[in-house]
Amino acid sequence: MGSSWKKFFMEYRLVALLLDYFPEIFLPLPARRTYLYLHMKKLLLPLAFLLVSCTPMLPANPGVQNGSEHSEHSDDSSVAASVGRLTGSPRHQEWVEVKNGDRTIYTWVVYPQTSEKRPVVILIHENKGLNDWARSMADQVAEAGYIAVAPDLLSGFSATETRTSDFVDADAATKAISQLKPDAVQSDLQAVSDWAKTIPSANGKLVSAGFCWGGAQSFAFATRNDDLVAAMVFYGTGPTEESAYGKIDVPVYGFYGGADARVNATIDQSKQYMTAAGKTYETEIYDGAGHAFMRSGEDPNGEAPNIAARNAAWERMKEILAGL
Repeated sequence: MGSSWKKFFMEYRLVALLLDYFPEIFLPLPARRTYLYLHMKKLLLPLAFLLVSCTPMLPANPGVQNGSEHSEHSDDSSVAASVGRLTGSPRHQEWVEVKNGDRTIYTWVVYPQTSEKRPVVILIHENKGLNDWARSMADQVAEAGYIAVAPDLLSGFSATETRTSDFVDADAATKAISQLKPDAVQSDLQAVSDWAKTIPSANGKLVSAGFCWGGAQSFAFATRNDDLVAAMVFYGTGPTEESAYGKIDVPVYGFYGGADARVNATIDQSKQYMTAAGKTYETEIYDGAGHAFMRSGEDPNGEAPNIAARNAAWERMKEILAGL
């Protein structure tokens, strides 16, 4: 730095110090306020830049390893699309309060746009509860031409958490679902099934379709409900007791991701029990897809195997429903 610049800088700092400590002498009140504001801004901005430059860069998602951005249950990357579908849907959507004794089961119902009576598909949500994605899935089923009935199985969980939307986040909903009693869940599904049979625009055919935790509930529901014509299980496990399989009177269709080892480890046992009981159990495993691919596969920026699996599984689901 040249001598002239050093002299200028020292004189500037001297004036600045005098104004800082004795503004009432050198400046009128309005000018004092303006000066102090500008001077503080001038001092703080370089400090802010200094702090930022000294802060180490963190990865966008510190929990991600090996380049994968999807856990077993991926984040809600498709939430915006789900909300957009719900708000933009031309189909009739409504909340229905289904009674099961003294309990109220809040149930999301979407009707297809048709003049014909149609089958009912009972959609059983993941262990995240009846969130926006689960409700948007109901709208997709209705768009395909079926009456979609999606019960919130967290209904009446507590005095303050009476439905999924009352929970602070998805983790809290998941924790609550882990505390539900299996018999109580099946009782609620039966109550919803009984109500669904009374829908005037229904043709009497009833199908269950569940995802993850809901997939296991769909499999279990097939062992208890005599009104079903089919049960669909998306990456859910089958009953652990062999005797349960003998109570199934409808075909069960399984949809699984090739990279979902935890769930897939149970498929052979279920097949063995279903075969021994003389029942139909048709499975499809989609190469490379992870758990919850029906949801994560809706993300256009998601992993290619999940997107491919989601699209293929959706087509298979519609083919099965069309053949009922």
